[in-house]
Amino acid sequence: MDTRRKELGEFMQVLRSRSQPADFGFAAGSRRRTAGLRREEMAQLVGISPTWYTWIEQGREVNVSAEVLDRLARSLKLTRSERAYLFEMADRRDPQASLPEDDDAAPLLSTLLANIAVPAYIMGRYWDILGWNAAAAELFTGWLDQPRGENDVAPNMLRFVFLRPETRGFLIDWEIRARRITAEFRADCRTRLDEPALLRLVDELTAASPDFAQFWKQHDVLERQGGQRGFQHPKRGLIHYQQVTLRPVEHEHIKLVMLKPA
Repeated sequence: MDTRRKELGEFMQVLRSRSQPADFGFAAGSRRRTAGLRREEMAQLVGISPTWYTWIEQGREVNVSAEVLDRLARSLKLTRSERAYLFEMADRRDPQASLPEDDDAAPLLSTLLANIAVPAYIMGRYWDILGWNAAAAELFTGWLDQPRGENDVAPNMLRFVFLRPETRGFLIDWEIRARRITAEFRADCRTRLDEPALLRLVDELTAASPDFAQFWKQHDVLERQGGQRGFQHPKRGLIHYQQVTLRPVEHEHIKLVMLKPA
């Protein structure tokens, strides 16, 4: 039996057993042999047949739609964590899932940046640079060291790599880095590929950069990794760093990137 199907079935059994029949308008008489709802009552709540529901609990090879899972989560008033777990075990994308706004986490992380000695910056869900420290501004001279007006668009890592000609000389092995960054971005945004803001960014980059258009079409996918990064700095010459990327637990779309001298 598939591990996830088994886990989903057992999780739904637990949800059913802890639910009080009276809360859902079902009679709570003494003739009930077990605590909680009956399988046919759970099936009624989510709008499927008792047989189909039973098969889900038994971990059989049946597909559960996102709509059924949504009705179950709403009916049982699942917590955010329980709902996420339910959809994950069913291998379904939650249509109601919402990410915290970038602005929610940026102020908290920004307070950390001033206490980090090495170049460090905060990257948002579409790889906008939401904050950085003085060391990062000095490293990315001509980009992060420029003053920003109130209405200016936040610096963006993809625009920096593909739309600024000087970046090709600044990043050592530019093509290798650019291919990797594109693949990492696709992997990072895999659950948000239909979001309008992301589509606008991809359209912009595709129209302005033949290299990005080519790399994006290849559909390469890589998890964001650390490793050595080389830069040809206009004042300091060739310098190397070891990249470390951290994600806050409650804001997994936010990344704190640090560059430790290698």
